[in-house]
Amino acid sequence: MNADIRKHCDELAEQGFLAVAPDLFWRQEPDVDLNVTSEADWQHGLRLYGAYNRDAGAKDVEDTLNAVRNLPECNGRVAVLGYCLGGLMVFLTAVRCHGVDAAVAYHGGETEKYLGEVDGLNAPLLMHLAEEDEFISKTAQAEIKAALAKKPNATIYSYPGQNHAFSRHNGAHFNAVAAALANGRTSEFLHQQLRRGDSR
Repeated sequence: MNADIRKHCDELAEQGFLAVAPDLFWRQEPDVDLNVTSEADWQHGLRLYGAYNRDAGAKDVEDTLNAVRNLPECNGRVAVLGYCLGGLMVFLTAVRCHGVDAAVAYHGGETEKYLGEVDGLNAPLLMHLAEEDEFISKTAQAEIKAALAKKPNATIYSYPGQNHAFSRHNGAHFNAVAAALANGRTSEFLHQQLRRGDSR
């Protein structure tokens, strides 16, 4: 949880969504707040990332979704959206949890390691991949695309010339044009998927 994630939540809220960000690292270091421009914080984040229990994390995200679904402000439909590690957790939650109405993953590192679970994907999935992502090789990207091509509810967009975290505010590789394109696609997707099925 940091300023960047809080800003993303604010932007989603401005579009009319109820945005809730779970503290993914609460088991390791509750309330940790890392600055994306600090090298020391970056290294700290990498250590947390390396030790992070993905299986427990997917359960935490599922618990968060269930809690949000029961909030009075929620219409009962929930999506999961994440960046980097969060993007991987989006994929894992979407394939393991049956209560996901939509899923959006931005450059989810290590997703290729879990493609054996792709048959569990029932929720509509939107994935954004940076073609020059230094953490997701072109081979890994090809594997992800091939696996998800078999799922009619999955859509992948590739962004030529873009590096990892191209949509992260104040990030080293932030690209306003590519970020606006990806975020526009995400907004359209979420509005479409989270609309109630009735006239309310």
